[in-house]
Amino acid sequence: MDDNAASLQKRFEAALDRLIPDFASGDQKLGLAVSGGPDSLALLLLAFRACPDRIAAATVDHGLRPAGRAEAEFVGSLCRERGIAHRILRPVVPIRGSIQSAARRARYGLLHDWMKEEHIPWLATAHHADDQLETMIMRILRGSGIDGLSGIREKRGNIVRPLLQFQKAELESYVARQGIEAVDDPSNRNQGYDRVRVRNALQDLEGFDTRLASQSASALGAAREAVEWTVERLAADHIATTDFGCTLARTAFPAEIRRRLLLRCLHICDPALSPRGSQIGQTIAALEKGETVTLGDILCRGGDSWHFQPAPKRRHS
Repeated sequence: MDDNAASLQKRFEAALDRLIPDFASGDQKLGLAVSGGPDSLALLLLAFRACPDRIAAATVDHGLRPAGRAEAEFVGSLCRERGIAHRILRPVVPIRGSIQSAARRARYGLLHDWMKEEHIPWLATAHHADDQLETMIMRILRGSGIDGLSGIREKRGNIVRPLLQFQKAELESYVARQGIEAVDDPSNRNQGYDRVRVRNALQDLEGFDTRLASQSASALGAAREAVEWTVERLAADHIATTDFGCTLARTAFPAEIRRRLLLRCLHICDPALSPRGSQIGQTIAALEKGETVTLGDILCRGGDSWHFQPAPKRRHS
């Protein structure tokens, strides 16, 4: 192993130890989402060196491209050569609608089911620093708040992303030095996708260290956690639940704190409610004026304190 590969391996194992602290000393298995692209092949090869007997890989063939079957089988052959358990997953229902978001939902659903069947507690994906920067820029352009600008999380539930501090170029180089030709997915060049347009725009920023985007995302994530910590305590002190709904007894808080407390109250009344940002802003403005408004099926009354309860059922004439 050359010095560059050894450095990457050391960084990968350090990231894995940080994200799953008891993994190295235990016997749990790590699932790998491997599409056959250079990023996920780097994940496969690094994980194989780190813990060869405790990994399993899965490839999702979304059924969107004729080449998808051959690409999944290619990953399977690489795994067989190394004695790695591998499964090809395919959705039962064809993917329709907004292709990228629908494919993502199908992919994670299939991976979740595979992990459950195989008793695999952890899943690693190959998101890297360039993905992080693209995501943050896309969310800035969509007007995201602190939650969205926190970017891709290194760890969320049982999903870990140990490559978030790695640049795409170094992962591509690592795979190429192993003599492996990675899959080239033409959808990564489709200008119809927002991410592809952002990626192409970023090519003019050559020379910048994209890993710094992950540092910024981590800092924003820490700020988000601090805000949530504050909201948890304020909610315990100032939100009172009743048989009919709930009341926010005090509303004189900074705007972001107040917005999150409002969402807490709405979710108490209707856990499935997911209002858009503009709806939340309009509701807060009305409540500040002491008005009564309906958001979804929730009746919201303003004033010195805010009251929330299910709206009365409409009578049909």
